[in-house]
Amino acid sequence: MSSSRVEPTRWILSVADLLGLSDLPGPDTASGEAVRQRSLNVLRPAGALSRLDEIAVWLAEWQRSPRPIVERPAAVIFVADHGVASEGVSAYDQSITRAMLDALNAGVATAAVMARHLEVDLVVVDVGVGRPTGNIRIEPALDPDEFEQALLAGRRAVAELDTDLLILGEMGIGNTTPAAAIATSLFGSPATKWVGPGTGVNEAGIAHKASVVSESVQRTGDVQPIEALRHLGGSEMVAMAGAAIEARHRSIPVLLDGYVVASSLMPLECARPGALDHCWPAHVSSEPGHRLLLEKLGRKPILDLHMRLGEGSGALAALPIVKLAAASVTEVATFSEWGLTSD
Repeated sequence: MSSSRVEPTRWILSVADLLGLSDLPGPDTASGEAVRQRSLNVLRPAGALSRLDEIAVWLAEWQRSPRPIVERPAAVIFVADHGVASEGVSAYDQSITRAMLDALNAGVATAAVMARHLEVDLVVVDVGVGRPTGNIRIEPALDPDEFEQALLAGRRAVAELDTDLLILGEMGIGNTTPAAAIATSLFGSPATKWVGPGTGVNEAGIAHKASVVSESVQRTGDVQPIEALRHLGGSEMVAMAGAAIEARHRSIPVLLDGYVVASSLMPLECARPGALDHCWPAHVSSEPGHRLLLEKLGRKPILDLHMRLGEGSGALAALPIVKLAAASVTEVATFSEWGLTSD
C-alpha cells in the first residue's frame, strides 16, 4: 500500500451512525440486582466468592435474565496484515499471519484446540491477510472506505451468530505496535509506557518499536478517538470494534482477550463513556500497556497468567470461570430454600 494513496476528505457516514454509538442499550439492572441479592443468600458465607458474584451480575445484566448461563459461547478471531510490519517491529515475518490463518481454519492453532475442548463455536474472519494496511509511521492505516468495510465485517460476523457469550480475539503480525500507538494517542503518555516485547523482541527491538510508535502518533497529531483507530489501527482491530458494538446492540456480553483487543476497543469507550460496559477483560497479559489500559477501563481481569499469545486464547482460558460464576449463584440453593437461616 503506497504512501501516495489519496485520503478522502470526509466520512461517507457520520462516525456516530457508522459505529452505532448514539443509541447504545443499557444493562438490565433488575436482572443484575436479582442475581446480586441471590448471591447474598446462597449456601456460603457472604462475600466468599465476591469476584465470581460480580461476574454473574454482569452476565445477568447483559443477558437480561436473572438466571444467567453460558450455553452457546462463540469466539470470533479476526486476522489481518499490517503495513507497519515492514518496519521490523516483530520477531516474526509477516508471512506468519497467513500461516496462522490456515492453522486456525485447520483446527490446529492454539485457539482452535482450546475452542474445540471447551465446545466453543469458533469463527475465523480474514479481513486483510495479504492486503496490509498503510504503514502507520508514514500514512493512515485505513482510509474512510476501508475503515467502514472493516467495521461492517465485524458487525456482520456477530450478527450471524447465535450466542449468549462472545469472545473476541485477533491475529496479525506486528499488531502490538498499532495497539501501543492507539493507547499513546488516546492517553497522551510517552510511547515507552505502552510498548512491550510483543512476539518476543529484545530490548533494542522494544526501543525501535517505541520510536515507530512515537513517529506514528506525531504524524496523526491530536485526533478524535475513532480517528486514532482509523489512522493507527488495523483492519482486524477496526473489525473487533464493530463486533463489540454489534454485540452491545444485541445485548451479548463480551469477554475481551489481550492488549490488541483492549486497545482496539478503547477508542469506543473514549468516544462514548460506558460503550464497553458489556465487556469484561478475561485476562491481563505480559504486555505492560495492557495492564494500564485495563486500569483506564476500571475493570479487573479474571486471569493474570502472563499470557501474550492473542487468538482469543486468554479469553478462552477464562471461559470456564465465567460459566462457574453463573452456576455458583443460580444453581446453588439459598439458605431459605434449604430450610436454614443465614444468621
